[in-house]
Amino acid sequence: MLVGLDIRNILIIDHAEIIFTNGLNVLTGETGAGKSILLDSLGFVLGWRGKTEIVRTGADFGEVSVWFQVETDHAVKEILDANNIPWEEELLIRRVISADGRKTAWINGRRAPRELLIRISTLLIEIHGQHDDKGLLDQRSHIRLLDMFAANSSQREAVKEAWRKLKKVNNEYQEEQKKFSAFETEESFLRYALDELTKADPKEGEEQELDVKRRMMQSSEKIKDDIIKAQNAVGGNGAEGLILDAMRWIETASGKSDGPFDDALASLSRASTELGDAVGIIEGLVDTLDFDVHELEMLEERLFEIRGLARKHKISSDQLPQFKAELENKIEEFSFSAEKLSSLEAKIREFDLEYNVAASKLSKSRLIAGAELDKLVTAELPFLKMENAHFETNIISASRSADGYDEVSFLVSTNKGTSKGPIGKIASGGELSRFLLALKVCLTKGYTAVSMIFDEIDRGIGGATADAVGRRLVRLSKNAQVLIVTHSPQVAALGDAHFQVVKSINSKNTLTEVTKLQGDAKIEEIARMISGDKITPAAINAAATLVDGR
Repeated sequence: MLVGLDIRNILIIDHAEIIFTNGLNVLTGETGAGKSILLDSLGFVLGWRGKTEIVRTGADFGEVSVWFQVETDHAVKEILDANNIPWEEELLIRRVISADGRKTAWINGRRAPRELLIRISTLLIEIHGQHDDKGLLDQRSHIRLLDMFAANSSQREAVKEAWRKLKKVNNEYQEEQKKFSAFETEESFLRYALDELTKADPKEGEEQELDVKRRMMQSSEKIKDDIIKAQNAVGGNGAEGLILDAMRWIETASGKSDGPFDDALASLSRASTELGDAVGIIEGLVDTLDFDVHELEMLEERLFEIRGLARKHKISSDQLPQFKAELENKIEEFSFSAEKLSSLEAKIREFDLEYNVAASKLSKSRLIAGAELDKLVTAELPFLKMENAHFETNIISASRSADGYDEVSFLVSTNKGTSKGPIGKIASGGELSRFLLALKVCLTKGYTAVSMIFDEIDRGIGGATADAVGRRLVRLSKNAQVLIVTHSPQVAALGDAHFQVVKSINSKNTLTEVTKLQGDAKIEEIARMISGDKITPAAINAAATLVDGR
């Protein structure tokens, strides 16, 4: 419930505080007194864009505060908790605008962005005017209003969950399809490249090994003669033979005379052993240089093959084994991707069926609720002096969404024999107000807004019709707090609380003040609404009769 509104330095309001009551709150005053300023101020504190011009002339800033009484199970609490805003007995929203246009807002003492104000305010209050283009007159809201009337939250949640799963698996399928299509484009190349690498089977370091061996083969003819000369120099009749001859001569000498021959023999023996090892190594070198031309040709073919593959794939030869493994993984992923696509297609069919079943149940609940709403609204219209008017909830199939596959619109006709059309296009201003009120009365079932504000929706009507509108506002106020700005004495007389907006002008300022009326003051204001500035005894009596008749 809207508890209070405090306005400071806004346009021609110096300071005004209004404490509202439950039920029907009435706001009256002469044209130009400043009633619209109150609604503009309320809209500003709830997140509407405030212009710098709303700051009172001469003031540094304007300030509006509004506070609500909200139950702890209200949806607003969840939003406050999510934004680390403390929950208190009353929800206080305060917004300040400086003369240079800067705006700052607080919710329960915590700084809050405008977007948060709007989120919260839409759950707490509705403002409707005679030519309102929001709420009931916005066709996009009709499906939400019908669902609230139908109390089909479980069906809606089932559709939303099925839609969420269907959308998610469709996104996964699209991503997987992109990868699969990309692979299909290069599949033949990948398989050919893998087959080529599999046959070649290159090894890491193989190019370097082959290159060394090839260069040795190519230069073998030049070095082979030198190696053989070295072999001859140390083996056979060369150095090895000379050492053996020296050892024999030393041994012969040692047999003829005593002397220090052992060290010499030992040294020659070691030299002979080392030289024998050298001979073996040199003979091995000779063997490696011993090859035929065919072997060199095969080695070069292998080397050229490896280098060609490396150039082809723009990598080093040592990276070829890793590249081969990557190709194998890609082809394996392709096989897995095909399986995954098949699995996702099955899930899409499953979730599609789940969505259709849930959406069908939701649609059925809307059809039932729509028929009930049509009866209720049509039954309300005669009380609002619209005996020949008709109302219809039109439900047609549309594109699928998280809200199901229904498109909902409220259609009306105002006279017998005329075709129905969109509520905002068929009805005149006064008729529109009454359709709006009839709908609000019927849609109060399941409604979440704490307060409803009507800005002169009774304009252009009077007499019995105005009284009927007032009676419906009273009925509506039994289920939700209602605030109406009115020029109708019949409506004003029915208020549980009556506030008068008065503009006064002195030598320095123009001021708007708000006063709560009771007793004789209330009757006098209603009499003014009946007779104008000159209040007659007859007007006083008529006003008293209206008040007593409530």
